[in-house]
Amino acid sequence: MTQLTSWQPFREMRRMHNMLDRLMDQSLYGSADDSDGYATLIPVDVYQTDDEVSIKATVPGLKAEDIQISIIGDTLSISGEIESEHEEEGREYFVRERRMGSFSRSMTLPVTVDADKAAADFEAGVLTITLPKVEAEKPKMISVKTVKAKK
Repeated sequence: MTQLTSWQPFREMRRMHNMLDRLMDQSLYGSADDSDGYATLIPVDVYQTDDEVSIKATVPGLKAEDIQISIIGDTLSISGEIESEHEEEGREYFVRERRMGSFSRSMTLPVTVDADKAAADFEAGVLTITLPKVEAEKPKMISVKTVKAKK
């Protein structure tokens, strides 16, 4: 005898949503069993003011001394490694999403910066890099004068 089950469209939509999430995560960050750890992407925000370029990167699970930052020309690179936990005998994972291993992220800076005056702070898993712009990149204000009309 055949058993009938009711169709639940919201369950199907949720299942499709989860599948798309997994697909996007794998394409952006690599698979959970990727030997490269995070692949090459860590999430960053890059913004600028009149005087500087700032980068905020989320790198949880690290200490400040585990992070390397370099600037070569107009390219900023951030790298490091999160030590993997040793798997205990008899432990069976149902979900394993935390990334372990090495990571690296490089980006082209939008303007020329003074690398000698760069500063980096690390607090609660967020790395903040402040890069002062060189004088030539800072906006210059030009005052406008009124010219008297000749008679």
